[in-house]
Amino acid sequence: MTAANQSSQSSQRSRNNPCVVMVDAYAAARSLVLEFLKQGCSIVRVQSTRDVPFVYLKAPHVPDDFIADIIHEGDLAATADAVAAFSPIAVISGGEVGVELADLLAQRLGLPGNGTALSTARRDKHLMIETVRAAGLRAARQLRATDADELAAWHRELGGRVVLKPPRSAGSQGVSFCDTPEESVAAFLSLADADDVFSQPNNGAVAQEYLPGTEYMVNTVSRDGRHHLCDVWRTTRVSANGVVDLCDALLLIDSGERVVESLREYAFRVLDALGIEHGPAHVEIRMTPGGPCLVEVGARIAGGGIPAGASLGIGESQLEWTVDAYLRPERFHARAGAPYEVRKYCAIAGMVSPVEGVLSEYRGIEQIEVLESFRTLLTPVKPGQEIRRTVDDLTYPVIVTLLHDLEEVVQRDLNTIRHLDGTGFYVLDRGGEHRNSTFD
Repeated sequence: MTAANQSSQSSQRSRNNPCVVMVDAYAAARSLVLEFLKQGCSIVRVQSTRDVPFVYLKAPHVPDDFIADIIHEGDLAATADAVAAFSPIAVISGGEVGVELADLLAQRLGLPGNGTALSTARRDKHLMIETVRAAGLRAARQLRATDADELAAWHRELGGRVVLKPPRSAGSQGVSFCDTPEESVAAFLSLADADDVFSQPNNGAVAQEYLPGTEYMVNTVSRDGRHHLCDVWRTTRVSANGVVDLCDALLLIDSGERVVESLREYAFRVLDALGIEHGPAHVEIRMTPGGPCLVEVGARIAGGGIPAGASLGIGESQLEWTVDAYLRPERFHARAGAPYEVRKYCAIAGMVSPVEGVLSEYRGIEQIEVLESFRTLLTPVKPGQEIRRTVDDLTYPVIVTLLHDLEEVVQRDLNTIRHLDGTGFYVLDRGGEHRNSTFD
C-alpha cells in the first residue's frame, strides 16, 4: 500500500485505539511493536524505502501486526498526509535506517520528537562524533575518508591502530581494525564504493582512532529532554577471523557498579548534544584510561535481544519505558531517574564460527543446553544452510542467553561456551571436513 492509497476501514480501526506510527518496523523491532499492541494500541507501519534493505530481507515484518502499511515514495507531504489520517499519538523509528524519516514525520505532525536540526548527526557517524566534540565532550580523533592518499597520510601522522567503518551502517558491518596505513587504505577501498547493510551507498568511510578499554552498551529512554537509564551491558571481546576486536558476549551489570555513574553522566550529555529528547537510544561507550568516550549512538531501541535480556534480569527494559514515555508521560516522569536493580544476572553470547560452507550439524549444543545458567539458544544459521565466518554482529551462527542468580555462575558458563566453540563445534557437509580461517 502506498502513501496515497489507504484503507478507510483501517483508518476507522485506528480511531478506536491510540495509534502509534512505527517507521521501518521490521522483525528486529517486533518486541517494541508487540509491547504497544499489548497496551491496546494500533500500529501503522511506514516503510522508509521502497525496497527492503538487505539486512532485513530474511526477517521481514509481520503484516498482521499493523492496521496499515505505508510505503514512503519520497514525497514527505503525501506520506505525512497518509499517516495523519490515523491521528497518531507518536511516530517512532523501529530501527537505524528509519530515524530521519521518523524525525521528519513527527515534526510535520506536531508530535513529540527530536526535531530535524540534528537528524543527520544522529545517523552519520562522522558528524555524530564532531557534534559531540563541539559540545565539549571527549570524542575520538577521526577523518571522513574520501581519498586513499589523504587517509594514509592521516594514519601515519596519528600512529597506532585505526578503525574504519561505513558512515551509516549498523551491526559492526564493514568495521576494520587497521594497524598500518596500508591496511587502512585496503579497508577504505573495500568500503568506499560498496553498499552498507541497509543497501545504501557508503560514499567513502569514517576513520577513527582506536579507543582502548572496555566497551559498554548504555540503553536509555527520554521524554521532554529528561533521560532515564534503563540498563547497561559490559561487552567481552576476542580476536578471531582477522577481526582484532570482535564482540563475543554482553553481560548485564547492576546500576550500583562503580563504572555506571560515569557512563550515565557521559551518555546523558551525549543525548543532549545530539538533541535526543524523546524515545529510546542505544549508546556505545568505551571506558578508556582517560574516561568515557563515544563509539556511536543509535536513536532507537537496542537490538540483538538486549531488551528481552534486560527484562529477564531486571524485570523491565526499554520496551516498557518507551511505552510509558509515549502513552503515560506522567508515569515516566514520576519514575525516571530511579536506579535499576539486577535481580538475575544475564548474558548474551554469540558463537564465533571459524568456518564457511554448508553446515551439516553443530557438535556440542547439548553441552550448552545443560549449563546451569542456560536459558535459551537461537540458531540464525541452521543445518543445511550456508555458514560464514563470524566477523560482525550479523554473522553469529548461534546465540545463547544465560540467566542465573549468581554472576559467577554466568561467567563460568560463558567461559565454558567459549571453550566449546571452535572448528570442532561446526560440521560441514563435506564428510565432516572443517575449514579453519587461520590456515585456509
